[in-house]
Amino acid sequence: MAKKATENIDDSLEKKLWQAADKLRKNMDAAEYKHVVLGLIFLKYISDAFEELYHKLKEGKGDYEGADPEDKNEYVAEKVFYVPPSARWTWLQGRAKLPTIGKDIDDAMDAIEKDNPSLKGVLPKVYAQEKLDKTSLGGLIDLISTATLGTQEAQAKDILGRVYEYFLGQFALAEGKKGGQFYTPESVVKLLVEMLEPYEGRVFDPCCGSGGMFVQSEKFIKAHQDHYKKFPSSGGVSAGQGGKIALTPSDRISIYGQESNQTTWRLCKMNLAIRGIDSSNVKWNNEGSFLNDAHKDLKADFIIANPPFNDSDWSGELLQNDARWQYGKPPAGNANYAWIQHFLYHLAPNGRAGFVLSKGSLTSNSGGEYEIRKALVDADLIDCIVNLPAKLFFWIRLLINYVFI
Repeated sequence: MAKKATENIDDSLEKKLWQAADKLRKNMDAAEYKHVVLGLIFLKYISDAFEELYHKLKEGKGDYEGADPEDKNEYVAEKVFYVPPSARWTWLQGRAKLPTIGKDIDDAMDAIEKDNPSLKGVLPKVYAQEKLDKTSLGGLIDLISTATLGTQEAQAKDILGRVYEYFLGQFALAEGKKGGQFYTPESVVKLLVEMLEPYEGRVFDPCCGSGGMFVQSEKFIKAHQDHYKKFPSSGGVSAGQGGKIALTPSDRISIYGQESNQTTWRLCKMNLAIRGIDSSNVKWNNEGSFLNDAHKDLKADFIIANPPFNDSDWSGELLQNDARWQYGKPPAGNANYAWIQHFLYHLAPNGRAGFVLSKGSLTSNSGGEYEIRKALVDADLIDCIVNLPAKLFFWIRLLINYVFI
């Protein structure tokens, strides 16, 4: 009974945080506010992790004897982000009621990026803008201070992962149709991943949004540890004593991604960083995957994606003779079949792809789409089609609002 009560308390944390944070939004659009909130949540996480290690180093016991708590290399060795003094959460919380708190946070984000190259250009610096009410910002800092996110105990419970994912979903709902640009409902992502079973290999999403496909792939691996006892890594690593495998999910799969929206790419980089997923091969350029393919030579074992539906502004007229169109030239006014062929182009010989597509693409006849579809079927490239319920995203939104709000 005690365990169940604890789980109920933990389960409500993200909902309580969301409801309180949303009340502080005031006149800001959800599209802008999400960067304010998610940036602070990320900052709290890395500060919690830093402070926990900092105190161990300062205490200097056991493995930490003689360690310097301000030595950045100590944190690199433990895979913890180094947080400089003026960016630590306790310092910022002490200044939460000052009118300069917005600039203080922007400066803190700059300082963290300078000391952690993997975060360069990733963290939001939006806190000094005039339309962000500084009293509400101070209230948001106090609110987030109530949650412990980055300690080893919190990480073991994946508290931050749940909070971050829940907030992404709620912001997507608040933004309506535009929210689909950075978030796919978890149930849909989980279905794709469970079908593809990415136990090991290269996982690619060329329109990766906030990185949900990558996160779910890592969850899949963690949930199927018994599989690795029976089938050790193809890289020659065998099961250890007792049949245990030492490899982590990140050792099993390599992540490759691309995103054309820079602010969404930042969300993705932070989303992966909080889970310890290597995002060095998740690229951004404003031209996108069609005009500027960031992984031209990649042949992926798994492609998991939710591309924009019926995109008419994909510069198809500039790519009429592209080498990717092996099964027919996609119409310049609709990118659906361009995406499919882009996926196929990047698949390894035994690779598998799973993706979400507009239901209309199953029956469309305009611009040669029927001929492309026929060629795909004739080439035996279609394993199965899962026909999701009509207005699925709408009903998920309605259910979440009904149950949780």
